[in-house]
Amino acid sequence: MLFSYATCIRRDFPELCTRVLRLEGLTSTAPAASHIARFFAVARERIALAPESDLPEIQAWRRAFAKMGLKPTQYRCASEALLRRLRKEGDLPSVHPLVDLCNAVSAAHAIPIAAIDLARVDGRLQVRPALGTETYVTLAGDIEHPDAGEIIFADDSRHAHARRWTNRQSGHSAVRDGTTDALIVTEAMHGTAHADVDRLVAQLKLAIPALWPAASLTEVPVR
Repeated sequence: MLFSYATCIRRDFPELCTRVLRLEGLTSTAPAASHIARFFAVARERIALAPESDLPEIQAWRRAFAKMGLKPTQYRCASEALLRRLRKEGDLPSVHPLVDLCNAVSAAHAIPIAAIDLARVDGRLQVRPALGTETYVTLAGDIEHPDAGEIIFADDSRHAHARRWTNRQSGHSAVRDGTTDALIVTEAMHGTAHADVDRLVAQLKLAIPALWPAASLTEVPVR
């Protein structure tokens, strides 16, 4: 079981819908520009009609963050942060074809997507409350320790691969040019989450094989 949730997460957030994909044979080159542009066009249309904070997908995560004791306007889920930046700056910087694709799909659906380098994960990933002893590496390389009780993505060696659930991923396991084995995690909590996540994953299952035809894309069971 590569990915699971602590019992308390399932108890406290019964509305949570998750789908996880594993991509093996990833490379750092792929002609992703047209796919990315298409998804960003959808995202721009949505935020032209209403601010990202009004979207039901974002509102659901804001409620979850408030339930975790976090100020939703101080700590935003990843998809809200992407949409906010897209609205203010008009575009997002390119990082890696897979990350760029996931960011674009996330923005189009307003649903957080995490892309994680599995070679940098020790054992299994579990979404659980932090003990306070885990190690988190920022994208800049700084070391942090999540607060006890904070919801994190943790592996068997107590590396924290995300802080505040869907707020911030770790630089330790960020997808980079040398990444060949990636885990793609999609999570949603709004009223139509199951149907919307199914649609999102179906789009990824079309785009990813088109961009990396030699790679293997499989669905990972989630407990």
